Amino acid sequence: MDTLLKETVSAVVNSRYPDMTSSGRKQLEDILVKKEVEKGELLLKEGEISRNIVIVGKGMLRQFYYKNGKDLTEHFSYEGCVVICIESTLKKEPTRLMIEALEDGVVYLLPYDKLLLLAETSWELNMFYRKTLEYSLIVSQIKADSWRFETARERYNFLLRTDPEVVKRAPLSHIASYLLMTPETLSRVRSGAL
Repeated sequence: MDTLLKETVSAVVNSRYPDMTSSGRKQLEDILVKKEVEKGELLLKEGEISRNIVIVGKGMLRQFYYKNGKDLTEHFSYEGCVVICIESTLKKEPTRLMIEALEDGVVYLLPYDKLLLLAETSWELNMFYRKTLEYSLIVSQIKADSWRFETARERYNFLLRTDPEVVKRAPLSHIASYLLMTPETLSRVRSGAL
Protein backbone atom coordinates (compact mmCIF):
# COMPACT_ATOMS: atom_id res chain seq x y z
CA MET A 1 0.00 0.00 0.00
CA ASP A 2 1.35 3.40 -1.03
CA THR A 3 0.77 5.64 1.99
CA LEU A 4 2.20 8.70 0.21
CA LEU A 5 -0.27 8.19 -2.65
CA LYS A 6 -3.25 8.07 -0.28
CA GLU A 7 -2.01 11.12 1.69
CA THR A 8 -1.39 13.06 -1.52
CA VAL A 9 -4.79 12.25 -3.04
CA SER A 10 -6.43 13.13 0.26
CA ALA A 11 -4.65 16.51 0.44
CA VAL A 12 -5.46 17.42 -3.17
CA VAL A 13 -9.06 16.25 -3.08
CA ASN A 14 -9.71 17.91 0.30
CA SER A 15 -8.44 21.23 -1.06
CA ARG A 16 -10.41 21.04 -4.32
CA TYR A 17 -13.48 18.85 -3.76
CA PRO A 18 -13.69 17.60 -0.15
CA ASP A 19 -17.08 15.90 -0.63
CA MET A 20 -15.59 13.25 -2.91
CA THR A 21 -16.37 9.76 -1.61
CA SER A 22 -13.78 7.10 -0.89
CA SER A 23 -14.77 5.28 -4.10
CA GLY A 24 -14.17 8.45 -6.14
CA ARG A 25 -10.79 8.91 -4.45
CA LYS A 26 -9.93 5.28 -5.25
CA GLN A 27 -10.79 5.84 -8.93
CA LEU A 28 -8.40 8.79 -8.94
CA GLU A 29 -5.66 6.80 -7.17
CA ASP A 30 -6.00 3.99 -9.72
CA ILE A 31 -5.05 6.15 -12.70
CA LEU A 32 -2.16 8.04 -11.10
CA VAL A 33 1.37 7.14 -12.21
CA LYS A 34 4.09 7.50 -9.57
CA LYS A 35 7.34 9.14 -10.67
CA GLU A 36 10.43 9.82 -8.59
CA VAL A 37 12.18 13.05 -9.58
CA GLU A 38 15.64 14.41 -8.95
CA LYS A 39 16.52 18.00 -8.18
CA GLY A 40 17.03 19.85 -11.47
CA GLU A 41 15.04 17.33 -13.52
CA LEU A 42 12.66 18.76 -16.11
CA LEU A 43 9.29 17.03 -16.04
CA LEU A 44 8.09 19.08 -19.01
CA LYS A 45 10.29 20.83 -21.56
CA GLU A 46 9.56 23.75 -23.84
CA GLY A 47 8.04 22.49 -27.10
CA GLU A 48 6.51 19.35 -25.57
CA ILE A 49 2.78 18.77 -25.26
CA SER A 50 1.59 18.49 -21.68
CA ARG A 51 -0.36 15.24 -21.40
CA ASN A 52 -0.48 15.01 -17.59
CA ILE A 53 -1.66 16.98 -14.64
CA VAL A 54 1.12 16.71 -12.04
CA ILE A 55 0.29 16.20 -8.37
CA VAL A 56 3.17 16.73 -5.94
CA GLY A 57 3.56 14.01 -3.33
CA LYS A 58 6.94 15.08 -1.98
CA GLY A 59 9.29 17.89 -2.96
CA MET A 60 8.95 21.22 -4.70
CA LEU A 61 8.46 22.05 -8.38
CA ARG A 62 8.34 25.24 -10.33
CA GLN A 63 6.80 26.19 -13.66
CA PHE A 64 8.95 28.62 -15.60
CA TYR A 65 9.64 30.02 -19.04
CA TYR A 66 12.25 32.06 -20.87
CA LYS A 67 11.56 35.59 -22.07
CA ASN A 68 14.27 37.68 -23.72
CA GLY A 69 16.84 35.19 -22.43
CA LYS A 70 15.63 35.51 -18.82
CA ASP A 71 14.40 32.60 -16.71
CA LEU A 72 11.03 33.64 -15.22
CA THR A 73 9.19 31.59 -12.60
CA GLU A 74 5.45 31.35 -13.15
CA HIS A 75 4.40 29.11 -10.27
CA PHE A 76 5.70 27.03 -7.33
CA SER A 77 4.15 23.75 -6.18
CA TYR A 78 4.90 21.48 -3.24
CA GLU A 79 3.25 18.65 -1.31
CA GLY A 80 -0.46 18.44 -2.07
CA CYS A 81 -0.33 20.92 -4.96
CA VAL A 82 -1.38 20.45 -8.57
CA VAL A 83 0.65 21.58 -11.59
CA ILE A 84 -1.09 22.01 -14.91
CA CYS A 85 -0.01 23.75 -18.09
CA ILE A 86 -3.59 24.62 -18.98
CA GLU A 87 -3.17 25.80 -22.56
CA SER A 88 -0.95 22.93 -23.66
CA THR A 89 -3.01 20.31 -21.87
CA LEU A 90 -6.39 21.48 -23.10
CA LYS A 91 -5.39 22.39 -26.67
CA LYS A 92 -2.83 19.57 -27.04
CA GLU A 93 -0.29 22.06 -28.34
CA PRO A 94 3.42 22.50 -27.54
CA THR A 95 4.06 24.51 -24.41
CA ARG A 96 6.44 27.35 -23.68
CA LEU A 97 6.28 26.50 -19.97
CA MET A 98 8.63 24.05 -18.33
CA ILE A 99 8.32 22.15 -15.06
CA GLU A 100 11.48 21.68 -12.98
CA ALA A 101 12.05 19.77 -9.74
CA LEU A 102 13.63 22.10 -7.18
CA GLU A 103 14.12 19.18 -4.78
CA ASP A 104 14.34 15.41 -5.02
CA GLY A 105 10.82 14.12 -4.67
CA VAL A 106 7.85 12.08 -5.79
CA VAL A 107 5.10 13.23 -8.12
CA TYR A 108 1.98 11.52 -9.38
CA LEU A 109 1.12 11.99 -13.04
CA LEU A 110 -2.59 12.20 -13.77
CA PRO A 111 -2.99 11.35 -17.47
CA TYR A 112 -5.34 13.97 -18.88
CA ASP A 113 -7.04 11.62 -21.37
CA LYS A 114 -7.80 9.09 -18.62
CA LEU A 115 -9.19 11.83 -16.39
CA LEU A 116 -11.50 12.97 -19.21
CA LEU A 117 -12.77 9.41 -19.72
CA LEU A 118 -13.51 9.06 -16.01
CA ALA A 119 -15.12 12.50 -15.92
CA GLU A 120 -17.61 11.34 -18.56
CA THR A 121 -18.86 8.50 -16.37
CA SER A 122 -18.23 9.77 -12.84
CA TRP A 123 -19.94 12.89 -11.58
CA GLU A 124 -17.41 13.09 -8.73
CA LEU A 125 -14.39 12.96 -11.03
CA ASN A 126 -16.07 15.53 -13.26
CA MET A 127 -16.49 17.84 -10.25
CA PHE A 128 -12.90 17.24 -9.16
CA TYR A 129 -11.69 18.12 -12.67
CA ARG A 130 -13.84 21.25 -12.76
CA LYS A 131 -12.75 22.38 -9.29
CA THR A 132 -9.08 21.77 -10.20
CA LEU A 133 -9.40 24.00 -13.27
CA GLU A 134 -11.33 26.65 -11.33
CA TYR A 135 -8.68 26.69 -8.60
CA SER A 136 -5.91 27.05 -11.17
CA LEU A 137 -7.66 29.94 -12.90
CA ILE A 138 -8.30 31.73 -9.61
CA VAL A 139 -4.63 31.39 -8.59
CA SER A 140 -3.58 32.77 -12.00
CA GLN A 141 -5.95 35.73 -11.64
CA ILE A 142 -4.74 36.53 -8.12
CA LYS A 143 -1.14 36.48 -9.35
CA ALA A 144 -1.92 38.68 -12.37
CA ASP A 145 -3.72 41.19 -10.14
CA SER A 146 -0.78 41.20 -7.75
CA TRP A 147 1.63 41.99 -10.58
CA ARG A 148 -0.64 44.77 -11.85
CA PHE A 149 -1.66 46.50 -8.64
CA GLU A 150 0.76 45.75 -5.79
CA THR A 151 4.15 47.11 -4.85
CA ALA A 152 7.20 44.86 -4.52
CA ARG A 153 6.80 44.84 -0.73
CA GLU A 154 3.10 43.97 -0.95
CA ARG A 155 3.82 41.10 -3.37
CA TYR A 156 6.50 39.69 -1.08
CA ASN A 157 4.34 40.03 2.04
CA PHE A 158 1.43 38.30 0.27
CA LEU A 159 3.72 35.40 -0.70
CA LEU A 160 5.06 35.21 2.85
CA ARG A 161 1.51 35.12 4.23
CA THR A 162 -0.06 32.71 1.73
CA ASP A 163 2.86 30.46 0.73
CA PRO A 164 5.52 30.45 3.47
CA GLU A 165 6.84 27.10 2.16
CA VAL A 166 7.98 28.84 -1.01
CA VAL A 167 9.89 31.45 0.97
CA LYS A 168 11.50 28.73 3.12
CA ARG A 169 12.42 26.30 0.34
CA ALA A 170 12.79 27.98 -3.05
CA PRO A 171 16.02 29.66 -4.23
CA LEU A 172 15.88 33.45 -3.84
CA SER A 173 16.60 33.98 -7.55
CA HIS A 174 13.43 32.04 -8.44
CA ILE A 175 11.38 33.85 -5.80
CA ALA A 176 12.59 37.19 -7.19
CA SER A 177 11.60 36.28 -10.76
CA TYR A 178 8.23 34.99 -9.53
CA LEU A 179 7.60 38.34 -7.83
CA LEU A 180 8.80 40.27 -10.92
CA MET A 181 11.78 41.84 -9.23
CA THR A 182 15.52 41.56 -9.34
CA PRO A 183 17.34 39.59 -6.63
CA GLU A 184 18.71 42.93 -5.40
CA THR A 185 15.22 44.38 -5.02
CA LEU A 186 14.07 41.24 -3.22
CA SER A 187 17.04 41.56 -0.87
CA ARG A 188 16.07 45.16 -0.07
CA VAL A 189 12.42 44.17 0.48
CA ARG A 190 13.46 41.32 2.79
CA SER A 191 15.74 43.59 4.81
CA GLY A 192 13.01 46.25 5.15
CA ALA A 193 14.98 48.80 3.15
CA LEU A 194 12.22 49.03 0.53
